[in-house]
Amino acid sequence: MVGTMGVSIRPLSNLKFPIEGTEIIQKIHFKARYKMKKLSIIYFLFAFQFCVLAQVGIGTLTPVSTAALDVTSTSKGFLPPRMTKAQRIAISSPAMGLMIYCTDCGAGEIEVYSGVDWRNMMGGPEALPLAIGDSYGGGKVAYILQSGDPGYNAGQVHGLIAAVSDQSTAAEWGCNGTNIPGAAGITLGTGNQNTIDIVNGCATAGIAARICNDLVLGGYSDWYLPSKDELNKLYINRVAIGGFVNYNPYRSSSEFDDSNAWVLYFLNGSQFTYYKYSQYYVRAVRTF
Repeated sequence: MVGTMGVSIRPLSNLKFPIEGTEIIQKIHFKARYKMKKLSIIYFLFAFQFCVLAQVGIGTLTPVSTAALDVTSTSKGFLPPRMTKAQRIAISSPAMGLMIYCTDCGAGEIEVYSGVDWRNMMGGPEALPLAIGDSYGGGKVAYILQSGDPGYNAGQVHGLIAAVSDQSTAAEWGCNGTNIPGAAGITLGTGNQNTIDIVNGCATAGIAARICNDLVLGGYSDWYLPSKDELNKLYINRVAIGGFVNYNPYRSSSEFDDSNAWVLYFLNGSQFTYYKYSQYYVRAVRTF
C-alpha cells in the first residue's frame, strides 16, 4: 500500500514478531490464565463451604457441627455490646434474640430480647436499678457511688455492700503503740487496702480488720473493715441497712496515729479518734 506521501505502509496484520517473543507472550498469558483459574477454584471452594456448611470457627479449625459460630479460647471471653438502659430502649425494633450487656440494669447484666421484652440470661425479667437497702451481693446495698466519688464510672453501678449484722461487739483495732504503714486512708475506696495492711502488719488475733478479712458471708470472701468515710455512709443509710446499735461506737480501718484510730458513734454520727485497744462494734463491708 502506498500512502499519499509516496511512503509504502505495511498492514499490521502482516507484521511478524520474532518466534522467541511470541513464545514469551504466550507463556505469560498461559501463566496468568492458570493463576486466575486457581484463584477461582479456591474462591469457589471457600464460598461453597461457607454457604453450604454455614459455619465459622474462631480459634478452632473444627467448629462444632451444630454451631453456626464456634468461638474457642482459654484466655479471652465474648464481649457483647455494652450500653445503658436508656441506650437499649433507644434501639428501634430490636430483633428477637438480640443480645446486649446493660451496664445499669441492677449491677449490670447480659440481656436478650424475647420478641416482647428484655430478659436476663436466666429468662427472668430485667433487673431493676439497685436501691439503698436492697438485698444484694451477700448483704445490703449500703451506698451507690455518685459522680465525683472515687471509683465512679458513668453508666455503671458500683458501691458498698454492708453485712446484715455486726461481726463483733467488742473488737480492738490492734497493735496499740505501733504505726501500720498504709492504713491511714480515710476516703471512699481505701478501706480494703487499710484492712490488707493491718492484717499484714499486725499479727494480733481477733482484731477488727482480721475479723472482716477472714469473713465468708453470703458466698463472698472479700469483706473488709470500712474506712472512716465508708463507715460514715453506713451511718447515713443505717435505717435502710438495719441492725446497728446506736449507743456504741463502730470501728473503722482508718488509723490516726500509733495509738489511735477513727471510730463513729451511731447515736449521733459523730466521728472521733480513740485508743486502738478499746473494744468496739464491727460491721464488715465489700464493694460491688
